[in-house]
Amino acid sequence: MSIRLGNSCINCENLLEGNTCKVHGVKVGNSYTCDSFEMKAALKDDTNCITCVRYESSDCANPQKAAPGMSCSHWAPQNATA
Repeated sequence: MSIRLGNSCINCENLLEGNTCKVHGVKVGNSYTCDSFEMKAALKDDTNCITCVRYESSDCANPQKAAPGMSCSHWAPQNATA
């Protein structure tokens, strides 16, 4: 089974302010998705050490090299909010 971070209501064009779906008219969260899902045209492009959940933690893959502005293949988002 594939895991897709971007395939949730948080990254859907139908998400309104207050986490309300404009298609279904209900409050949704970041684990929701549906058949009416429409991916936002662009996501934030700030994938670097500062926005990584592993930055300055014990599970950082490169603790001696991690620095602001740097990125690596082990990057994981701190949050997935719109």
